[in-house]
Amino acid sequence: MEELELGLCGQGGSKLDSNKPLVQGSNASQKDKQNAGYRSGKRKVLFEKRKRIIDYALVMAIFGIGVMVIENELSSAGVYTKASFYSTALKISISVSTVILLGLIVAYHALDVQLFKIDNCADDWRIAMTWQRMCQITLELMICAVHPIPGQYYFELTILANKDKALGREIVPYDVALSLPMFLRLYLICRVMLFHSKIINDASSRSTGALNRMNFNTGFFLKLLMTFCPGTILLVFMVSFWIIASWTLQQCERFHDEVHANLLNSMWLIAITFLKVGFGDIVPNTYCGRGIAVSTAIMGAVSMALLIAVVSRKLELRRSEKLVYNFLMDFQITKRLKNTAANIMRETWLIYKHSKLGVNHGLLRTHQKKFLTAIYASRKAKMDQKILFNNANSITDMAKTQNDVYDIVSDMSSSKYAVIEQLTNLKEKIQTIQERLEALPEVITRSLTQHQNRVD
Repeated sequence: MEELELGLCGQGGSKLDSNKPLVQGSNASQKDKQNAGYRSGKRKVLFEKRKRIIDYALVMAIFGIGVMVIENELSSAGVYTKASFYSTALKISISVSTVILLGLIVAYHALDVQLFKIDNCADDWRIAMTWQRMCQITLELMICAVHPIPGQYYFELTILANKDKALGREIVPYDVALSLPMFLRLYLICRVMLFHSKIINDASSRSTGALNRMNFNTGFFLKLLMTFCPGTILLVFMVSFWIIASWTLQQCERFHDEVHANLLNSMWLIAITFLKVGFGDIVPNTYCGRGIAVSTAIMGAVSMALLIAVVSRKLELRRSEKLVYNFLMDFQITKRLKNTAANIMRETWLIYKHSKLGVNHGLLRTHQKKFLTAIYASRKAKMDQKILFNNANSITDMAKTQNDVYDIVSDMSSSKYAVIEQLTNLKEKIQTIQERLEALPEVITRSLTQHQNRVD
């Protein structure tokens, strides 16, 4: 497909030079083939470079997050203060990794623009810089640029009033506000998984997607993961979100509340909020903590909805299992219909026997009741058979039936064209025979005239 697209680019270039003499046609086509091969090779090289760059970017992002967590935990434990040399050194390493990360993101988008130029046969890189792409680049740079800066800076954090605490303010380092957004860098994990998947690395898969005008983006890749391994994805997501939200809640609340200084208490609050329980024994006292609690509740609702959808899909019978079940149920219902029909015939004979041959009112009423029961059982079996037949006609079966009907109609159309062709040939032959028959009297007259002349 890559060679096909690049070959079309070469043809487009040759059309621009249509005023040249036709003698140069063979040289132009050979040049287009060489150009297509060059473009295909360059596209492959750029794709590999982009994959390596996004790997390095994820490493830098995780390194910065890890150092940030270590620095905050050491300062919270009282190992050193924010003004110490160790804190400054760790923050400088975070800043260096952030600068490298920003450079890698810019390089990634530069390679993406070059791939766009190759795919669309564009010569100017500014054609690829749409408003959507520029907004995406700006947003990624803003997300990845946030990090705790070296130094000791503080601000006042508002403490909300509740049943145990009064309204007040606490002096909190700026590292709290600058450290928590660093977890947004983990969006790079989805991009790395996308570029390391076999679907993206396979040229045939990309060709099929290009022919169907489908873009292999992160959304499509996440849908595939939720289709083929939903349990693993939901488990990893919920555990990761639980740990990250618990740590961020602890950082927001630990400066004024000893309860949240313990990470296990924050994990308990996140867990009961995520599961929609909410005992109320531990509550957040800052806007930051309450925002994290609201985000946890929203993500819990989304995760529960996805979990219910996955479980319901897993509990649904497969098509082969459904066919076996329908076959067995149809066999059982057919047997019930035969039994009820036999009971109706038997009770009819017994009613006739006790009413005509020998009158026994007690047995007559008993068999009449059994006769009505057999009729009701027969009607119920027929209704069950109808319901089973309606359930068997699922969407997949209807699609299969539609495909079969389409194949039959196609065969009939081809047979119709063959019959029409044979009838046309037969008509031509009949016309030829008719023309010869019309010319036959003339031939006979001429032959008789010649014979008469010879006799005379």
